[in-house]
Amino acid sequence: MPPLTRRAVEVDGTELSYLAAGEADRPPLLLLHGTFWSRVWAPVLPALGTAARCIALDLPGFGASAGELTPEEAAVPALAQTVVRAAEALGFESFDVAGHDIGGGIAQHLAATTGRVRRLVLMNAVMFDSWPVPAVERFRAPEVRESTSTADLLEAREASTRGSTLRPLRDDEIADYLSPWHEPARVRSWTAMAASADAQYTLALVPALKQAAVPTRLVWGRDDDFQKLDYARRYVAEIPNSDLVVVEGKHIPTEDSPHEVAQAIVEHLTA
Repeated sequence: MPPLTRRAVEVDGTELSYLAAGEADRPPLLLLHGTFWSRVWAPVLPALGTAARCIALDLPGFGASAGELTPEEAAVPALAQTVVRAAEALGFESFDVAGHDIGGGIAQHLAATTGRVRRLVLMNAVMFDSWPVPAVERFRAPEVRESTSTADLLEAREASTRGSTLRPLRDDEIADYLSPWHEPARVRSWTAMAASADAQYTLALVPALKQAAVPTRLVWGRDDDFQKLDYARRYVAEIPNSDLVVVEGKHIPTEDSPHEVAQAIVEHLTA
């Protein structure tokens, strides 16, 4: 994988890290993660950087970002406001946005409520009532969050990461994906996001998404066990101005079909 530039922006006194690609004079593209971190976008960032100024943001307490999320701060509407403040700090009045997993829920919130989103990409994203999956939902219980150790979360995240791709990830790739969760504060941020996972946030957005009709492309790994392809088909059937590109892969198709994912996104952004 080509080396990527890591930079940071300060939001509400917290330094948020991001992976950057593309020239500064290109249209901005914010790339959002969910229960993983910006690493999910790394395989396609060099290609996306040919068409956009890419900012793959780490949310507070995730990836290389500082801070620690509480369950209240980790809810989709609150995270959307964090992303808006990050965009403002970067000087972006409007932008394109791509979201994976719960990051897709944040992206839908931005598209439906802010008037700032020009084009939207959803990659194996939460939508409608597709979430939370059982492995995440159980963290709604405070006793589960409090009893989850660093070792517990590392074990769970390794299993989830290995189950998110068709191709077997190498040991060094797994280590890279797991690297943020060796610190207790980051474990607490992850469990806070899990605790706040709630389908009410995406279900409530449907009328506004229909009205906004932001040009949207769904890029979906065909064999995702977490966010099923049927939900993507439903989105395209119900939300105007959206289409679907299906690629080989599971929940992280950037690892299974990076060329196809990047091509589908670039085509959408430059249409």
